[in-house]
Amino acid sequence: MSQKNTTKEQEQVPIVRRGVHSYSKAEQWVKPESPLLLERLEWFKDQKLGLMMHWAPYSQLGVISSWPLSDGDAAWSRANIDWGVDAEEFKQQYYALNKTFNPVRFQPELWADLAAENGFKYLNFTTKHHDGFCMWDTQTTDYRITGPDCPFHTHKYADVCKQLFDAFRAKGLGISTYFSKADWHTPSYWAPGMACGTVTSRGASYDPKEYPSLWEQFVQFTHEQIMELMTNYGRIDMLWLDGGWVRESRGENIRLGEVVEKAREIQPWLLTADRGIGGQYENVITPEQTVPEGALDVPWESCITMGAGWSFRYENELDYKSVRQLIHLLIEVVAKGGNLALNVGPQPDGRLPKTAISRIKSLGEWLKVYGEGIYGTRICEPYSAGNSYFTRKGDTIYAFYLYKDESEAVQEEVLLPITQAFDRIDLVGGQDNLEYRRSEHGIVVRVSDNDRIAQAPIAHVFRIR
Repeated sequence: MSQKNTTKEQEQVPIVRRGVHSYSKAEQWVKPESPLLLERLEWFKDQKLGLMMHWAPYSQLGVISSWPLSDGDAAWSRANIDWGVDAEEFKQQYYALNKTFNPVRFQPELWADLAAENGFKYLNFTTKHHDGFCMWDTQTTDYRITGPDCPFHTHKYADVCKQLFDAFRAKGLGISTYFSKADWHTPSYWAPGMACGTVTSRGASYDPKEYPSLWEQFVQFTHEQIMELMTNYGRIDMLWLDGGWVRESRGENIRLGEVVEKAREIQPWLLTADRGIGGQYENVITPEQTVPEGALDVPWESCITMGAGWSFRYENELDYKSVRQLIHLLIEVVAKGGNLALNVGPQPDGRLPKTAISRIKSLGEWLKVYGEGIYGTRICEPYSAGNSYFTRKGDTIYAFYLYKDESEAVQEEVLLPITQAFDRIDLVGGQDNLEYRRSEHGIVVRVSDNDRIAQAPIAHVFRIR
């Protein structure tokens, strides 16, 4: 993932900003002409909750994935790292992490079971981050999980992508493949001794216009890797592309359309998310670590971490969002028309952190009761107002009344600012056919004594028919 988006090349594209993160404007979204792709976008909008995972040898150090390799991003990416006098030494140590990566406690079926049993509908997995390490059995480089230098290459689960994709697909979950368009390991992108010398930044280390044959090597390398994933790893629902600085306007044209159309000859249903670029290959807009201020009536997905960072950190429980925070986040995202890709960083030994497992199970318990107001819904005016959020499924409106913490008082009456006509209102998981009255600000619903428990619930969910 990109951690900060403040470079000049990113500012060339119209964006929405909230904090330090940026994403394409809804006006940049281009409606596909293909009826099949339109159908798949409706499928995607139904899913609502995906499990995202950043996992590779960098998890051994508990550092930010890839970014410490870029001198141009040193100011923020190298915090809490003792670089000594020579950053180059650390870079070489980072690249050598493949020689010690041996996640022998990796059990893909357990990950898939956990996700499927607790309400996740698809997986978005990092097949390759910017550092270039490949988590599949690519034939383009030895810098891969099945490479001879990696001790895990002899394990029965060595081809991590295959094992994960097969396990999640067997549970009926969709597959989204994160793929970095940049590759800081291959010499056809960061070419040793060229232009920048040993000084690195996120872009290519040379001008592709001055070295067209070298750039063409990188283009072919990238196309071959993408086609391996699209050809040898079963049905893929989305190609999720990171590395937004790799774009034609910067002179780094990888001819993405060419390889996407080739991939769609094999997988005609394939959606693409060319992050921050806009246009016909950004089928889904992807806000990072944030939620749009208002509802968006285009396909979008907020990718947000459960813990303090994208990859595994040696953290304690306090670094994770609470169950209440996670559910409130999901409700806000869905009410504004999006999906939530909730990121968990697996441990270097192949297990998921215990706190992450606990959060996932608690989220699943809540969704088993209230998921009818989440899955398969669409936006519904007024979308959100105060601590109320709204979704719609057919002729049914769902109103979520959020409580910020368990100590908040649960009032006998709840104001819901809606004006639509309806016949009855029920409390999901509680009493049916609630008493209500209309006011100039909406409807006032009476919550029964049985549903006014001592501790405030995460949310009251009203079904309005």
